[in-house]
Amino acid sequence: MTTTPREAPKVAAVTGGSAGIGRAICEDLLARGYEVVSLARRRCDIDHVRLHSLEVDLTDRTATAQAATELVRRFEVTTVVHNAGVIRAALLPEVKLDDLDALVELHLACAIRLVQAALPAMRARRFGRVILLSSRAAVGLATRTGYSATKAGMLGMARTWALELGGDGITVNVVAPGPIRTDMFHDVIEAGSDQERQLAAAVPVRRLGEAADVARAVAFFADPANGFITGQVLYVCGGTSVGSLTL
Repeated sequence: MTTTPREAPKVAAVTGGSAGIGRAICEDLLARGYEVVSLARRRCDIDHVRLHSLEVDLTDRTATAQAATELVRRFEVTTVVHNAGVIRAALLPEVKLDDLDALVELHLACAIRLVQAALPAMRARRFGRVILLSSRAAVGLATRTGYSATKAGMLGMARTWALELGGDGITVNVVAPGPIRTDMFHDVIEAGSDQERQLAAAVPVRRLGEAADVARAVAFFADPANGFITGQVLYVCGGTSVGSLTL
């Protein structure tokens, strides 16, 4: 008998699940009844019987391949949330190609490898959810050459996969956050600073986002009931994607 989407196992792999947006996504999915596997450099500190951690440097292609093999050996993953990311900010004259290579590996190649690993189980179930975490910076932001390029690449990748996988019951969508108050955000803008207050005032909704705002958007795309939505990009950015933003 063919398994229906509502009967599909609720097992989600979340990259970068040990901190910030990724940790909030893990918490949210756990609350919704998912088995959650965090793949990150550090162990996720959420104390929950359905939370599992695989410690891996996802900028290392060999390590990522090994982790992907271990992931699908232990779990029947039907939801992949690729959230892990770094910025490597630099104005154009200072951009280093080694940094670009690292961002390509983390933001794009890692997503390809993990989804490839999960595809057999998804196709067998005729159900799958892939959510890529891009960024509002995909539409352009000073000092973000490598980051914007690779985060924009996620949009093209998702649209292509949506076309290729839709017939298998697999949806592929993108959540593009920003500006969200996380440790990575505060590495660039000091918490409580005038710059942070000015930025919040410049956001159309007059506040900065929280990790939970993004987690709820991810949960929407992950929901088995939302199988008629694929190849889409949802900006969780307080309206900044429709106007200018200066950090």
